[in-house]
Amino acid sequence: MNKFDCLIIGSGVSGLTSAIKLAENNLSVAIVTRADDPNNTNTNWAQGGIIYSDDKELVSDIDKASSHTSNITAAKIIEANSKDILTEVLLEKAKTDFDKDNDGNLLFTKEAAHTHKRIIYKGDYTGKQIQVSLLNYLKNHKNVTILTSHTAIDLITAEHHGISLKQRYEDNAVLGAYLLDQKSGKVRKIISKKTVLATGGIGALYLHNSNTDGARGDGHAMAKRAGAFVSNMEFIQFHPTTFYAGSFQRRFLISEALRGEGGILYNSKNEAFMQKYHKDKELAPRDVVARAIASEMIALKNDCVYLDITNKDSEWIKERFPTIYSYCQKKNIDITKQRIPVVPAAHYTCGGVKTDSFGKTNLKNLYAVGEVANTGLHGANRLASTSLLEGIVFGHRASESILDTISEQDFYDESKIREWINGDTEVDLGLITQDIQTIKQTMWNYLGLTRSKARLNRAKAMFSELSDEVQKFYKNAALHDELIGLRNAVEVAHMVLNSSIRNKKSIGCFYLSDS
Repeated sequence: MNKFDCLIIGSGVSGLTSAIKLAENNLSVAIVTRADDPNNTNTNWAQGGIIYSDDKELVSDIDKASSHTSNITAAKIIEANSKDILTEVLLEKAKTDFDKDNDGNLLFTKEAAHTHKRIIYKGDYTGKQIQVSLLNYLKNHKNVTILTSHTAIDLITAEHHGISLKQRYEDNAVLGAYLLDQKSGKVRKIISKKTVLATGGIGALYLHNSNTDGARGDGHAMAKRAGAFVSNMEFIQFHPTTFYAGSFQRRFLISEALRGEGGILYNSKNEAFMQKYHKDKELAPRDVVARAIASEMIALKNDCVYLDITNKDSEWIKERFPTIYSYCQKKNIDITKQRIPVVPAAHYTCGGVKTDSFGKTNLKNLYAVGEVANTGLHGANRLASTSLLEGIVFGHRASESILDTISEQDFYDESKIREWINGDTEVDLGLITQDIQTIKQTMWNYLGLTRSKARLNRAKAMFSELSDEVQKFYKNAALHDELIGLRNAVEVAHMVLNSSIRNKKSIGCFYLSDS
């Protein structure tokens, strides 16, 4: 089948939430993921929790964490609607299991920059619990097709095919997408009435990051090429605490909830140092904590700092943080007795494809939800435990908008859309790997926690040269998932660079040393 009422690119929390209401209303839905397993998402790795509250201080906390740059309209939507949507989607439909007390009441915890406890959780694997429960719920709907091992190449737009404005479709309307079937090597044309980008962020483009390898900016690049507006890409949030093991693989996240539950940061001189940087110490906003750790590492010429939760009861630690406890045990660290070596890592993309309060982009029929989108909620810095929440709330609202308008249109004639012409030049995966490593190193060193005019100029020269080479090669190369990823990575790296050059002022998670 190559026609669906709605094509959703991405299988994380926002994409799955978007699919639910559409499937329940008997629309045909395709969920696409480049992974072999649809559970291979950033959602699945999320540890801390999700806000479950409609208190009046939530908007203030979101705004404060953003350095007062948050879109207050988006924040008020979260405050007014999120509790009801979470109740409907997670508690009632998906039956998501959260930690409860002996009387069956939900347990709440606190994280950085929150005025009080308002976050529900499942141990330290909240995201996994949400991911699995949503996917299991959707598997009961026969009108949902999950296409695994399919890489989205490009969005199909009316403009690309010379469609007359006199016709029903407006100029630059999105008609679907080209997908590479990784197993067959063939390109499929998927036609859809509505398309939802739910591809996640760009953290994997940094040398040190907490993301899956799929967080490489595919959605951002496809949207930009199609003509969608992308904004605020300089705002990359770095998580202060990921496990340091002396290597460059994906960093294992050490949840902020450890600090929320009383964990203390120490440097190599056995000094608790956060009081030097912020009155809230370990619970200061993430950008402050991340730069404080980096400063201590530089000052003392050390590769990491240490997070100590040994002040808590050992059995409580094992029960509250089973995933972190188990991971650290495998690395010969007993967190009930020893401090955890930690370093900052790229974690969350605050900017993205610009949308309205229902996930609509400036392109007809195209929506963006979750981390790939920029509703303005996070502004220059994200409040902890708002990411899963934003994905569910705006994924749900996008589906409502789609249901309101989808009856007004028909499928476009597939025969009028050209087939994808694949190249025949063999791909050298070794060269692609080297180019990706160059991007990761450059992003980390020049577009990381601290930026400067000199670093930005160096990055500009490196990306310009690499971009020219990749674009020339891409035109004639046989498609491969990693080649598609490289093409997108170079384009997204330029987005971050250009946004960083335009912004002359340090704010939130964007920091210029010479601003």
